[in-house]
Amino acid sequence: MPQHSASGQDIDRVAVELASCLPALARALERQVGQDYPHPKPPEAQLALLRHVEAHDGTTVREAARALLMKPNNVSALVTQMTEQNLLERRQDPADKRVARLHLTAVSRRQIAEVRSLMSAHVARALHTLTDGELDALGSALGALHALNGRLHPATR
Repeated sequence: MPQHSASGQDIDRVAVELASCLPALARALERQVGQDYPHPKPPEAQLALLRHVEAHDGTTVREAARALLMKPNNVSALVTQMTEQNLLERRQDPADKRVARLHLTAVSRRQIAEVRSLMSAHVARALHTLTDGELDALGSALGALHALNGRLHPATR
C-alpha cells in the first residue's frame, strides 16, 4: 500500500463522498442522454457487455463473464439475444474452432458513438458552467479517479 499523509478519517470522508457522488453523477448523465437518444435503451447487462467487447475486441464469453462478474451461461444468453439484434457478432477463433470471439457490429459501434457523443456534450455543457478552479481540480483528479477505478475493478487486480 502506498504511504500518504491523509488521516484515516480524511480517507473515510472522501470514500463516503465518492461513493455517494459518482453513482448520482452517472445516473444524472444517463437520464439526460436517455432523453436525447433516439433508440430504446438496452438493459444494463447488455450495455456492460457492449462496453466490455468494445474495450476487449475478440473476447470470449468466458472472459467477458469473468470481467463482468456474471455467470458464463447468462453472458451466453445475452450474446445470443444481441447477435439476433445485430449488436454483437460471434466469430470462430482461427486457432481453436471450438472458441467463439465476440465483436461489435457496425450498428452497435454507431450507437456507442452516438451515446458517447451525447454524454460528452452534456458533460461539456456542465463543465462550461464551472469556475476555472473547479475545472483545474477536476482535471487534476482524473488520473486519481482512473487509478481508483483500476483498484476497484476486480478484472484489473
